[in-house]
Amino acid sequence: SLEDALIGAERQLSLRAQEIGDQGRPRLVDRTLDVKVPAGVRPARGRPGHGGEPAGDLYLEVRIAPHARYRIEGHDLYMTLPVTPTEAALGAQVTVPTPTGGQVDVTIPKGAKNGMKLRLKERGLPGKTPGHLYLLLEIALPPADSDAVRAAYEQLAKAAPFNPRQHLGA
Repeated sequence: SLEDALIGAERQLSLRAQEIGDQGRPRLVDRTLDVKVPAGVRPARGRPGHGGEPAGDLYLEVRIAPHARYRIEGHDLYMTLPVTPTEAALGAQVTVPTPTGGQVDVTIPKGAKNGMKLRLKERGLPGKTPGHLYLLLEIALPPADSDAVRAAYEQLAKAAPFNPRQHLGA
């Protein structure tokens, strides 16, 4: 899991292995191994054995289960952060959850655009060079589900006429 990759973990793995029995014949035996997952592990990464260890080392391919909130790229984490049109236009201070379970206050700059990327330094996966947490701004429109909200949209359209397709020449 992402949490295991962030803080490290110990897991038990069960596997069936072949070994040579007392009479020299191969047989299958069930084994349980204790495995330490180091903090900062990344998918499909591993480390060679220490000092040229002999054959028989166990190599594990690491896969991190998809997370509902964060996407992993290298040591960096990406999260989509929904903001209101008002927060994007005027700027705001918002509270954002961090991957380790905490929270951090983030400043949304005035005039923020949809898709803008904000970086929270060294809040990604740990490592020799710690990763960053990137927040991708996604402007979420309030639903026009009441007369008051529809009236506010109509007022905005009159006060700030705007055609986002103007550059298309249509």
